Amino acid sequence: MNIFISGGCKNGKSHYAQELVRCMAEEKSLPMYYIATMISTGSEDDFRIKRHIKDREGWGFITLEQPRNLCDLLDRGDVNLKGVFLMDSITALLQNEMFGIDGSYNERAGHKVAQNLQDFANATGNTVFVSDYIYSDARAYDEWTENYRRSLAYCDRETAKACHRVIETCFGTFRELKTVK
Repeated sequence: MNIFISGGCKNGKSHYAQELVRCMAEEKSLPMYYIATMISTGSEDDFRIKRHIKDREGWGFITLEQPRNLCDLLDRGDVNLKGVFLMDSITALLQNEMFGIDGSYNERAGHKVAQNLQDFANATGNTVFVSDYIYSDARAYDEWTENYRRSLAYCDRETAKACHRVIETCFGTFRELKTVK
């Protein structure tokens, strides 16, 4: 079962997703994979990465560092595609694909990422995707930021289509928006 979770930043999405993955994995005695997508750009990112690592300690996750090209994981011999995956997060994956560390900018990255997310969901069938709902405020931003926000919204919509469940979180409350058995 593929599940999409979205909501505001620092709202408990990752921990909730970990719980879901653990339940899914225990139910079928499957390995659990954590797909780490964040590339640190400074101390705030370092803190978040350390916090997420600490949160996962002792859970039994196998960490897969995959900041770009999500579907490359589908060809790795050391990854059991029948396992349960936690992909955290679409937000960081899109950022990495759109904005290179060398300062490059790929304005069409959203289409590639959306297709990769759908392909990954279809290939595994047991992935929990986490994203941040950061595209709904009324403030106007520069062209690159607006494109990123539109692209993230597109990636989220396309991922939600490929998922059996869609869950939104707001202030630590989780609400089911879609359930397909």
